[in-house]
Amino acid sequence: MRFLKIFQITTGILFLGMLAGCGAKKVPMAPPELEVSVVTVSSKNIPITSELPGRLNALRIAQVRARATGILLKRLFEEGSEVKEGQVLFEIDPAPLKAADDSARASLARAEATLSDAKAKSDRYKKLLSLNAVSKQDYDDALAAALQANADVETAQANLETADLNLGYASVTAPISGKIGEALVTEGALVSQTDATELAVIQQIDPIYFDFTESSTDILKLRSSFDHGQFQKVSNDEARVTLVLEDGTPYQYPGRLLFRDITVDESTGMVTLRAIFPNPQHILLPGMFSRVEFEQALDQNAVTMLQQAVSLGANGSASVMIVEADNKVEQRKIKLGEAIGDQWTVTDGLHAGDTVIVEGLQKVKPGMKVKTVAFSQTDGDAAGNP
Repeated sequence: MRFLKIFQITTGILFLGMLAGCGAKKVPMAPPELEVSVVTVSSKNIPITSELPGRLNALRIAQVRARATGILLKRLFEEGSEVKEGQVLFEIDPAPLKAADDSARASLARAEATLSDAKAKSDRYKKLLSLNAVSKQDYDDALAAALQANADVETAQANLETADLNLGYASVTAPISGKIGEALVTEGALVSQTDATELAVIQQIDPIYFDFTESSTDILKLRSSFDHGQFQKVSNDEARVTLVLEDGTPYQYPGRLLFRDITVDESTGMVTLRAIFPNPQHILLPGMFSRVEFEQALDQNAVTMLQQAVSLGANGSASVMIVEADNKVEQRKIKLGEAIGDQWTVTDGLHAGDTVIVEGLQKVKPGMKVKTVAFSQTDGDAAGNP
């Protein structure tokens, strides 16, 4: 009986203990802090680049025209080829020009003979005058005839020079080196010096010009930035100019900005600019439409951020996730400038020293506490640098 009571008491204690254990609340364990990759914002110098459309133009254009009248006998070049300055391109029938040259040469010989005779007579009369063998009038007439004959010789020499030039113009040469287009006349055509018949066009395209325009409003804004010390000026010689071809590929050779015009087009409000590019392979052709990227200024305190760290809203707003000093996450709105590679320039909202989340954005919310690790790019660039 006593044993039964002891057993009952023991069983009751165990039962009560089991009930107490079942009713006890479990103490929740703190969840581990989420690990995110971050970059620290820093200011840096970045170029202010503009991208503007324009067209390519030849460095020099020469219209090859007839400077002599006659029948075109030969074309001595291949259309579309490279020609050198002084190279003979066309032959005009020289026969009538040669005849005119011979006539001028004969006239010179006749004038020289007349001069010789008149000079001899003048010299003879001069001696006779000292002996009173001829009158002063006879001597003056002889001297005047000699001077007239000398003038006739000079005229004949000038006529011969003109005839020689005209005969030389029968061979039409290239005024400049460059690429020549199609022949505008064919053999057998009558070309005229009077009408200056156009025979062909030569264009020099290495180097080549790129003419483009910029809004006068943008120029005024840029000057205002200079005046307020926000941007630093870049000289034409230091400005980097890059050409982007029609298919979107960048041209392999950098260019140089030559000038910015001082006149604004009244109809468009645009100012013309000109750059020059090497073109040794003749990839660039006059008339091609392209775009140019050129550095107009230098922002000495620019802030940039990786594009993958920036969230864009449907209304065009932009924001980033900031990690505060207590490791808590805060969402901050920012204003974006232009894109540079895989970076955005940030014009407002970020400051040097801010810690921005780059990886792990999908898992964080404002107010969460996180553990930060430095973000590293696979290309080896420093974090946050463009």
